[in-house]
Parts: sequence; structure tokens; C-alpha cells
Amino acid sequence: MSIETRLSQITARHRELMSLMAQPDNSPDDYMNYAREASDLEPIVEKITAFQDAKSEMKDLETLMSDPDMKDMASTEFYALKEKLPTLEKDVQLALLPRDKVDDASAILEIRAGTGGDEAAIFVGDLWTMYKGFASTKNWKVEVIDATESSVGGFKEITAEITGKGVYGMLKFESGVHRVQRVPETESQGRVHTSASTVAVLPEAEAVDIVIRPEDLRIDTFRASGKGGQHVNTTDSAVRVTHIPTGVAVAVQDGRSQHKNKDKAMSMLKSHLYEAEREKLASERAGDRKSQIGSGDRSERIRTYNYPQGRVTDHRINITLYDLDNIITGAKLADVIDPLHAADQADKLADIS
Repeated sequence: MSIETRLSQITARHRELMSLMAQPDNSPDDYMNYAREASDLEPIVEKITAFQDAKSEMKDLETLMSDPDMKDMASTEFYALKEKLPTLEKDVQLALLPRDKVDDASAILEIRAGTGGDEAAIFVGDLWTMYKGFASTKNWKVEVIDATESSVGGFKEITAEITGKGVYGMLKFESGVHRVQRVPETESQGRVHTSASTVAVLPEAEAVDIVIRPEDLRIDTFRASGKGGQHVNTTDSAVRVTHIPTGVAVAVQDGRSQHKNKDKAMSMLKSHLYEAEREKLASERAGDRKSQIGSGDRSERIRTYNYPQGRVTDHRINITLYDLDNIITGAKLADVIDPLHAADQADKLADIS
């Protein structure tokens, strides 16, 4: 199928959907289905329209260039559009790239202390602040599911649900090992230490097509620890769910309701199993791809935060930004994330070219 045919089909389908939505005898479900599909196509159609309008206008200007009275004006506009056309065409190509079906999903964020002892736990707290700040810039809702605080500050580990459209797609490249280089407060001789924490971003279970058999589960309840008042500390409300075939286990003790904690644990388990399968597929494709941006391998060192130099380096695309103070608050994290997405898109375009 030629690209022109594909573009015509998309614009025709969008027009058809707009017509169907205007029918008075639509059921509520039909209308919602039409509206959802039309909404998905809208950004693609806008880019197609801009590209096709530019080509059409160039043809008109080319004709005007044969008129001596219009030649100068028409030539200026013609060459301006000619310079812009490759960008418009690339926008269309990117819009047509197949999307990961879970990119629009909300996500579960897990941050765990790695090497570095107390400093690694403090760094978990810094990363948590960074992602909370970034979520705030996107108007996403953040809810802690489980957390183990460190006695020196920060967390040994923290798990949270981040709710909003496109959370997983935006954050999925954050999975991996994050390193911090700085002088710990306990360092008397001013030496720079390197510590690490791991980040995992998992799509919400509702967006994941994973079937779990009841006989493959072991469910344990236990008394929740930490903050929560007398009730949470005297009832077996915490739940641990273990998937026996894989050994994957998740625990939730945030809520007072054992039933709600079990539901959250099952949701997290499905997300973990999906992520394991996604990592397996990414690993199998690794030999055929130039980029490992989307591998999601949690053992891969992906980024270093160097405090003495005020820099953040993402090792996958070799980008270094000297704006650590704003990045670590989340205010400028997009300056790191956006180039990752651009590199991934370029990699996909290269695969299909």
C-alpha cells in the first residue's frame, strides 16, 4: 500500500466518523466508540492536512511564478514552503508509526535503593521528588502504594501509582539504574561517592493482557507496619501475592482494607508479569536494533546525576545537560525525556525505511 493511499484512508475514515457521530439515532455506546476513534485519529489527520495543504499550495505558487507580476512574491513563498515540507512529511511519518498499545496507560513507579548504603536510600528520595515534580507539571495524580523509609532520610524503596493519560508512554524509558555522584553529608574528607538506585515503570494492569490462573498464586496476609494509626497496626490488612511459576512477589500494605490491598497487589502483579514479557521480547530484538532506549532492562545503567559538576548524563543517547538543580526537582526532566523519545522515533523510522 502506497503512503498516499494510507493517508487517504485515514482522512476518509475520520470524515466518516464525524458523520456517524452526527447521526441522531446513535446509542450512547456507539457514539462513545466513534468519538474515541475520531479523537485518536485527530492528531494524525491534522498533520496529514498540513502536509497536503503545503503541497497543494506549492503547486499553486509554481503556477503564479510564471506571471511576471507575481513571480517575486510567489517565489519567496514557494521556497519557504519547500524548506518546510520535509519537516511536515516527517511529522506525518512519525504519526503513522505503530504505537505501543499501553502507551496511553497510567503506570506504577517503583524506586529501590541499590549500591551505596544510606546514600542510595537518600537518592531514592531525590528521585521520588523528581518524578512527583514532573507528574505535577503534567497534572497527573500520584498515590503511594507502599514505602519503606530509611532512618537517614529517603526510602529503601517506594512504590506509587501515577494516574493520567499517557503516563506509561512518557515514563517508560526511565526504567533502569540511575547513579548519583556527590559528597555524602557523612563524608569528612570531601570525597565524591557513587551510589545507585533502580527505577521500574510498569503499565497499569487494566491495559495489560495477562491471564493469571488462581492455582498459580500464593496469597499471604500480614500485619502492616509503619505509619497508619492503631487500626492498621493491629489487623492483618497487608497482602503479599506470589506468582509461583515465576517467583514474582508483590506486597501492598498502604490501605486499611485487606480486600483493596489484594486488588492493588493483583494489579501490580499483572504489571510485573507484562513487563517481564516486554523485556524478554526487547532482548530478543536487540540484535536487530541500533538503539536500546526502549529495552527497559533494570540492570542497565542509564543515567548519572553528578552534583559537583551540576550535570545529568543519559548514557543511552550520550546527552549531557548542566541543569541538575532543575532536573532533579522534575521541573526540567522533560529536557532529558524528550530527546529519548525523539531518538526512539528516529530509530523506528530507520527500521521501516
